Amino acid sequence: MTDKNLRLEGIYPQRQKEFFMQRVKLPAGIISADQALKVAQLARRHARGLVHLTTRGSIELHWLTEADLPVVAAQLAQVGLYNRGACGGAVRGVICGSLSAAGAPALEALVRRIHRHFTGNPRFEKLPKKFKIGVEADTTSKRHLIQDLAFIPAASDDGRSRYDVYAAGGLGREPVPGFLLAQGVAEDALLPLIERVLVEYEANTPPPKRLKYLVGQIGQEEFRRRVLGDALEELPPPALTLTGSLVPVPAADEDRLEAHVFAGELSADGLAALADIAGRFCGGMLMVTGNQTVVMHLAQGGDRNEALLALAQAGFANESAAERVVFRVCPGNHECIMGLAATREVAAAVVAELGDAALQLSWAISGCPNCCAQPQLAQAGIVASRLVSDQAGRTPRFDLYRAGAGAFAEPVQQGLNLTELLAEVRKI
Repeated sequence: MTDKNLRLEGIYPQRQKEFFMQRVKLPAGIISADQALKVAQLARRHARGLVHLTTRGSIELHWLTEADLPVVAAQLAQVGLYNRGACGGAVRGVICGSLSAAGAPALEALVRRIHRHFTGNPRFEKLPKKFKIGVEADTTSKRHLIQDLAFIPAASDDGRSRYDVYAAGGLGREPVPGFLLAQGVAEDALLPLIERVLVEYEANTPPPKRLKYLVGQIGQEEFRRRVLGDALEELPPPALTLTGSLVPVPAADEDRLEAHVFAGELSADGLAALADIAGRFCGGMLMVTGNQTVVMHLAQGGDRNEALLALAQAGFANESAAERVVFRVCPGNHECIMGLAATREVAAAVVAELGDAALQLSWAISGCPNCCAQPQLAQAGIVASRLVSDQAGRTPRFDLYRAGAGAFAEPVQQGLNLTELLAEVRKI
C-alpha cells in the first residue's frame, strides 16, 4: 500500500523507520469495556505494552511492525473498532468533550451519526488535508474554535434541535479561530451542510491546506454564500432507538469518575483494569477525553466508594501532582517524525519543578509547531519551535504561551532552552 492509503487506514510511519503507529477512531471518545480489553491485549502483544491517548479522544498503538498492521486491523474489527479516516485527507474522529453535561445523550447521538456517515465514505476520502469536526455543549472550552466545523446547541422556539455552526478553525503554525458560520441550523440539516462544506473545500483548496486557508483566500462572506446560498436539504430525522446514549448519564458530579493518565501514556494493564472497573460499575463504557484522561460514569446502583477503591488499587489514586495535573502531551520525538523534543520528559520536568503548584493551571506541550497538544487552549502552553546547534549538540528551543484576553493563548517567551524554560515556569 502507498503511504497515502496507509494514512487513510489510520497508520503513520514512526520516527523509528521500521515501526508504525495505528490510530483508532472513537466517536466522542467512547469505547466499550470489551473493546478496551481487546486494545489492551493488542498493546501487550504488538505495542510494547503501551497505548497513547490523544487530545482528540482517540487511541494510538505505537511500535507496530509492518507484519503487525493487518493482524491488528483484523483484531480491532472483530470488536467493531475501525480506523478508516483516522489519519490522512479524510473526516477525522468526531469529538465531544461534553458527555457529562446536561443534554449529553443528544450530543452523543449526533456525534455517532456524523461518525457513521463519513467513516469509510469514499466521496470524502480525497480531501486536501485532514478535516476535524467537534460537537460541544457550550463554548467554555474554546475547542469549537479549533475545528474545521463545530456544532454548539442553540436556542429553539419550535421544539427542534438546533445548532450554531462554527467553521474554519485550526491551530498549527498559523492558528486561526473558527468563525460563526450560521446560527440555529436544524440538526437534520447538519449532514447536508457538512457535505456542502467538504465539496467546496475539496474543489477549491490546494493540498495540503486546511479549510482555514480557503476561507482566508475568499473571505467569510463569500464562503458563507457558497455553502449557505441555497436552502439546505433536511434529512429525515433518525428513527427512535433504544440506545440513545451508550454512556450512563450521571445524576450528579459525584457519579463521574476520572483516571488521570500523565502525558497520555497508559499501560496495557492499566487500560485492562479500567475496562474491568467500567464493566463492574459504569455500564461497561469508558470515555477518552481531550485532556488524555479516562472518564467513566457510575451506572444506576453503582457503588462509588467501591469504584474509587478499585481505581486506587489499579494505580489511579490521583494522589501526586503528576496524577492530577491537566497536562496535554503529544508523543514528541519519542515516536513522531515531526517531533523536536522529548515531550514526556519536559512535561515531567515542569511538574517536578512546580509540584502541587502545577495544579493551579492547565498545561500542554507540543513537540513541534503543529501544536497537536493544543497549547493555545491551555492556561500555560509550551511549543518546541526549533532545533539549535550548541555545545550539547542539536537541542530544542521552546516558546512559552500564556492565556490572555484573546481567543488563543499567546507566546510570552520564545527561544528558551530547557533550563530557561523551567526558570520561566517557576515565575508563573
